[in-house]
Amino acid sequence: MLMHVGSMQYQNVCLEAFAYTLPEEEITSEQIETWLEPLYTRLRLPEGRLELISGIAQRRFWPLGMPPSEKSVETAERAIRIAELDKQHVGALIHGSVCRDFLEPATACGVHRRLGLPDECTVYDVSNACLGLVNGMVQVANMIELGQIRAGVVVGTENSRSLVETTVERLNADTSLSRNDIKTAIASLTIGSGSAAVVLCDRELSRTGNRLLGGVARINSAGCELCQSEGLDEFMQTDSETLMREGIATARETFAEFLDCMDWSAREIDKTFCHQVGSAHRKLMLETLGLEPSVDYSTLEFLGNTGAVALPITAAIGIENGHLKKNDRLALLGIGSGINAVMLGVDWQRSLVDKNSSGGASTIKPRPAVTTRPPVV
Repeated sequence: MLMHVGSMQYQNVCLEAFAYTLPEEEITSEQIETWLEPLYTRLRLPEGRLELISGIAQRRFWPLGMPPSEKSVETAERAIRIAELDKQHVGALIHGSVCRDFLEPATACGVHRRLGLPDECTVYDVSNACLGLVNGMVQVANMIELGQIRAGVVVGTENSRSLVETTVERLNADTSLSRNDIKTAIASLTIGSGSAAVVLCDRELSRTGNRLLGGVARINSAGCELCQSEGLDEFMQTDSETLMREGIATARETFAEFLDCMDWSAREIDKTFCHQVGSAHRKLMLETLGLEPSVDYSTLEFLGNTGAVALPITAAIGIENGHLKKNDRLALLGIGSGINAVMLGVDWQRSLVDKNSSGGASTIKPRPAVTTRPPVV
């Protein structure tokens, strides 16, 4: 087995539990198009265009003004409960979403206080676009493997409301925009909200035996300007076509190293959870990596692109709905703007689910949006 720069190997780390929290407010792509009526009328855009090109029927919004930490506390508490983990064992808490309460202090500080975790806990935020939570998982895994801590929690909450509404406002207000000009704003309209948390622990504490075997990381920083945001919840410009092409190329190179690191072939991967972007991206990525669509679990249709929580929230929902079986070889395939890629391999043994859950995510289906505050135009 050849070790690459950026590769990781673990002997003592388990992925113990995933948890998620979803907003109640649903916003369909059709609803967003009604908000964009001035733009659609002026440019004679066909109705249904947004869902057609993205595969996203709806996404969700948190209540106006809700700080990310509020739901991060709720989701982290749920993950700890699912894992049946004594909080005194938690030696690290990382908040990894793009959205956070303040520039300082770290959002993780407030989450730590409200969770009642030990004072000896290492606490900080990680920001890396759509890979923040996955990067946090690697950092916690490293600490566990080194024997520095026994368990850690990675959590984050993304709130898409302001970005979507700001994008709608700008698209309607700028009457100089052409059909070609609006392409860089389309990705912003696919962003959704959600919260996810992951508990990692050492093998001695684990009830599942879901061993994190290792993985690889790779960056193609030549693509760092393909997706840029002016602020945490402000206007974002994305060259979606180039980003998809370059992102898939980065994924292909990373995946080859990942298979080598794991000593797996693509045919030996039983299940995958990937970052959620859109239907065209998903189809092309799976084809490029030589993976069958049946091994993957998708949430983009009803959650949209939920940023840094997209991969773990999809894993949490997939686990709840029985996507994983004992002895599955699981690949977590994270790709984000930058262009960054992190891919992790897991020997899956047992799925823990929330016994207090009010219902499985399999019941979540695209349906008309609830009444919501229209954006300022």
